[in-house]
Amino acid sequence: MTELLSGYAITTAETEGDLRCIRGVDVGIPRCSLCCGISSGVSSGFAQNALSVSEKILVFGETARHLDRFPAMTDVDREKKDAVEPLQETVSFAFDRMTVVRFREIFPNARWSDTLHAWTVPGKTARRRIDRWLAAENARRSQFEEERGRDAYEFEPILSPYLQVFDRGFRVRTPYSRTVVEELRQVPFARWNGDDRAWEVPFSSYDDLQDRWETIVEAARRAEPEERRKRAEARRGTEEEAKAKRRTSERRKKRLPVPGDDLPPLQRPVATAVYGIVVLTEITGELVDPNEVAEHHPDADDEHVWAGWRSPTLDELVHTWPARVEPGEYERLRGWWQPTLDELREARRRAKSIDRRRRKGDKAADVE
Repeated sequence: MTELLSGYAITTAETEGDLRCIRGVDVGIPRCSLCCGISSGVSSGFAQNALSVSEKILVFGETARHLDRFPAMTDVDREKKDAVEPLQETVSFAFDRMTVVRFREIFPNARWSDTLHAWTVPGKTARRRIDRWLAAENARRSQFEEERGRDAYEFEPILSPYLQVFDRGFRVRTPYSRTVVEELRQVPFARWNGDDRAWEVPFSSYDDLQDRWETIVEAARRAEPEERRKRAEARRGTEEEAKAKRRTSERRKKRLPVPGDDLPPLQRPVATAVYGIVVLTEITGELVDPNEVAEHHPDADDEHVWAGWRSPTLDELVHTWPARVEPGEYERLRGWWQPTLDELREARRRAKSIDRRRRKGDKAADVE
C-alpha cells in the first residue's frame, strides 16, 4: 500500500510491518516524512493510523483516491514540469586553471558534467549571469596582449634549452618535476600537449611565464637524470636512504591502521593522512602493534586494527560526493575522512593521467 502525506510518499508492506521511503521520481517525491525525519505537517501517530487503511491513497487537502486511479507521471506531465522548472544552463570554455578558479568563485553551485563536457549552472538567471561573466573574461584579454607578449619576448627573451618558440607561443619541455607542473599550471592558458609531450604557453602569458621561470629552471635542473643520480649516490648508505626504503616497504603492504571503534566504510573512496584518497577493501581484525609502526603511523595505538586498501579508479572518484566542510581535528586524529572537493580534484587529475598512459600503452601493444 502507498500513501501520500503532504507531498511525501510512504510505502508499507502490511505482512512484514515494513516502512520504507520511496524516492518517487514519477511523482516528484524527494523523501518521506517518517523515515527521513522531515515534518509533514501531521503527527506520525496519525500517519501510522492512516497506514492501516487497505489499498487507499490519502492525500491531505484533497479527496481520497483509489490506487488504480492515481496515474504515473506521463511524458506530457514531465514536459509541463520542465516548463515550470527551467533546465540548468551550460557553459564551456578553454581549460585554464586560474579561469576555473575565477569561475568557481562566481558560480559556487556549478557542477562539471562529463556527459555534456560542460559546466552546468542552476537558476532562472543563470544565462544572464554566465553571459556577464564571459564578457568580463573576454575583457581580461585585450586584442593587443599577444602582440605585447611577442614584443616583450623580443626585448627580454628567455634563453634556455627548456624553452622553444613556435607560431602560437612557447613550448616548455623539461624532465618531469612536480614543481614544474605546479608552476606552469599557474600560468594563464598554459596547457599540456600530450602528443609533443610539452607545455604550450601563448604569447599573451609571457609575463606570467617570465615571473615563474627561475623556479621552473631550478626544479628542471634538479630533475635531470644526472642530478638525480648524484643525489642518489650521496644518499647511499645514509639513514635517509634506509628510512625511504622502510617507507616504500610499508606502502607496498597496502595496509592502514584504523580505530576499531570507528571503522571507515569499505569499497568507497576515503581520504587518509598517510596515503591520500584510497579505497579500503577489508578490515582484517588484526590488532596493530604501535611500537612496530610508530615511524609510519605515529597516531596508531593498541585499539587500532589493520585494514587493506587499494588505489581508487577514475570512475569511483568521479562518482564520489565531496564533503561539505573541511575535516576537523577528530577526523584528522582518526586517520580517515570524507574527501573534500580539492582532494577529489587532485586525485581525479592523477587518475586521468594514469588512465591516459594505460590506454596509450594498450594501443602500442595492439600495434606491435
